Amino acid sequence: MTKSEQHIASAFDRDLEGIQALIMKMGGLVEAAIHQASRALEERDQELAVLVRAADEQIDRLEERVNEEVARVIALRAPTASDLRTVLSVLKISGNLERCGDYAKNLAKRTTVLVQMQPVGGTAKSVRRMAREVELMLKDVLDAYIQRDVALAEQVRQRDQDVDQMYNALFREFLTHMMEDPRNITAAMHLHFIAKNLERTGDHITSIAEQVIYLVTGKIPDESRAKGDRTSFAQEDEDIS
Repeated sequence: MTKSEQHIASAFDRDLEGIQALIMKMGGLVEAAIHQASRALEERDQELAVLVRAADEQIDRLEERVNEEVARVIALRAPTASDLRTVLSVLKISGNLERCGDYAKNLAKRTTVLVQMQPVGGTAKSVRRMAREVELMLKDVLDAYIQRDVALAEQVRQRDQDVDQMYNALFREFLTHMMEDPRNITAAMHLHFIAKNLERTGDHITSIAEQVIYLVTGKIPDESRAKGDRTSFAQEDEDIS
């Protein structure tokens, strides 16, 4: 390798380290958003929910910075095939993190509505348990990304089935509360969409795990993992005002 090539490779590595730092900062903010949004729901803390909604702007700005840095690196460094794979994987990971942040924001938005209503049994605690599992998946997938740990990424990918099962159980719980007392219907529907947000967050974390595997091996995993979501309400939640 010539001195010029060594300089380009060294500059690319520095650029990639900077982008990776942005990804980890994004991941930390998304982790915090999921944790705080679920806590706000369980504790009926409207002020905390408002803070989660406001914090989403920082996650969005970080994704924009990642996009800008990736575009700059591609333009200036002309990365080789393997380096380009790394850069494009980072781009997809940041997009998945941004969507996870959006789901946490939506959870917080629905919480500000739910605090005005009567609690529906112990459903908030159940939702928080699901949120905790999603939060742990996110922590592990970020560790897998930093360590380039394929085995850990595959574990995260398989654990999405547990999140799907938790969602299905919550769905049945919400239906039971709605049938027992029609006054629970509105609150239970909000809770359902919160649970659906968390289930979709698990899907995006799974996508990050698959990108980690692709980054290390050059291959996207086969879809051998059956989805566990068997409910009739399979659409994504809307961003409510």
